[in-house]
Formats: sequence, structure tokens, C-alpha cells
Amino acid sequence: MKKYIAVDIGGTAIKYGVIDEKGVLSQRQEMPTEAFSGGPSILKKTIGIVENFLRAEAYDGICISTAGMVDTQKGEIFHAASLIPEYAGTRFKETLEHTFGIPCEVENDVNCAGLAEYRSGAGKGADPMLMLTIGTGIGGCLVIDGKVFHGFGNMACEIGYMHMRGSSFQALGAASTLVKKVAEKKQQEEKDWNGYRIFQEAELGDSICISAIDEMADILGMGIANICYVVSPRTVVLGGGIMAQEAYLKDRILNAVKEYLIETMASRIQIAFAKHGNDAGMLGAFYHFTSLRNNT
Repeated sequence: MKKYIAVDIGGTAIKYGVIDEKGVLSQRQEMPTEAFSGGPSILKKTIGIVENFLRAEAYDGICISTAGMVDTQKGEIFHAASLIPEYAGTRFKETLEHTFGIPCEVENDVNCAGLAEYRSGAGKGADPMLMLTIGTGIGGCLVIDGKVFHGFGNMACEIGYMHMRGSSFQALGAASTLVKKVAEKKQQEEKDWNGYRIFQEAELGDSICISAIDEMADILGMGIANICYVVSPRTVVLGGGIMAQEAYLKDRILNAVKEYLIETMASRIQIAFAKHGNDAGMLGAFYHFTSLRNNT
């Protein structure tokens, strides 16, 4: 049975493991990204991960999910946020294939998450499917006819930058904004708050937390509606750590979407919450690899 090394590079952690040809993930591990150390350091860590796996046995490929804008043909980063210095220009595919002599494919992490949810998660078989990841920022992925829509220059679905209410979608609706807003209204340090605590307090009736969550849900509803007017997805899948609060958020977001969509569209929209969690990047990287290599 064929087996692949999967690596998911995020701003905080690098998750990695082994995936077999049936899509079963095992040997999950992770290490700190230490994004401040920059692209060359992250590439070195990735080489070390692959090297350690190959010491034990042979593998049929390397599947990489990563933050940043990815040229999927070249397998390299062509744009990245300042969170990871010197990341643009990092040539994962060329370097790893030359070093280890096995094929490597690279895809953006949000696209990987979207592909994973489409193939075997909350959006399985839904076509078109829109994926949003809500975290420090807001990322997007659109799957059409079973394939990630990359657009011209591999820059499609950078929805976090959409202009909204004199700002941007992610500046208004990201999980990081929720935390900042609550801390400011409480006149406390941001480090004392996180999404989990905010939802706990909201469940207990804290008016500031409830109001901040409602504002976030409204922004997310508006953003989702605006995208739906353009692409009319069958299902919208919501991911990111804060979306674990499905029970609290689902009706609020759905009601907000319906407020901003015409009834004909609103009655057909399906909102789903991501199922793969921390495995989404690695699974999506595997699906991306096999779709290119096997034309499946």
C-alpha cells in the first residue's frame, strides 16, 4: 500500500504525519513553527521531518499544506504575510524533490482544508462548495466540479481582504477581532481572553461577550452573503478553532446570512461546520497530491 508524508505548516505549529492511499492518517505529531525565524528555518524543519520519516521506511510522496500564497505548479510560496519573514520564494517542491528523490506537491492551507471538507468532510460532494476558515484572519476556498478554483495567478478567494464597512472582512469578523473587542470593552489585557472563555461567559449571560459574538456573527453573515451572490455555493463550510462553538453560532450565522440574502437564495443555502479539525490541512494536502498525480 502506498504511503505519503503529510506536512501542514501554520503560523503557530507544523503538524505532520503519514497518510496511506485510502486517506487514513496516522503518526500525527507537531512542533512549533517559530514563524519569526523565517522561511529558511521552516524549510529546514520540513526537510528534517521528511528525513526522519525516510530513515524508517520508504514513502511515495510528500504532501505539503502551508500558509501563504502558493504557486501550485512550481510548489513554492510567492506571497506571505509579515508573520513569516522571508517566506515568499521558498521552493518546497524543488528542494524536497532534489533532496529526497520522491515527488512533492504543495498547496495553500485554506485550499487544503476546503478540499478535505469537500472530499470527506462536512461539504462532501457539495458542488460548488465554499470554505471559510475563521482565525487570526479569514481565509476562503472555493471548490467547483471537485477542484479548488485558483483563479488567475493562484490568488482566488482571498476573501479576508474584501472591503466591508470602511474596513476589511477579516479586520471586522476574525476570531482575533472578537478577542480584542471583548478585552477592550472589559478594559482588560487581550492575553486574559480567548475564544473559549468568551463563549463560556456568553453562556453564563455576560452581555459584553454576547454582544461581541452577535456582532461577529452579523459580519460573517454579511460576508458570506456577498460571496454567495457571486458564486452561489450549494454549501458553505465554516472552519477554524472558534467554529467548534457550532451549537452557539450556527443559528446566529444562518440568520445573519438570511438577513443579507434575497429569500430565493437564502432558502437554499446550507451552512455546515468543518469536521476534520486539525487534520484538515494534512488530509487536503494528500488529496491535492493524489489529484495531480493520479488525475482523480
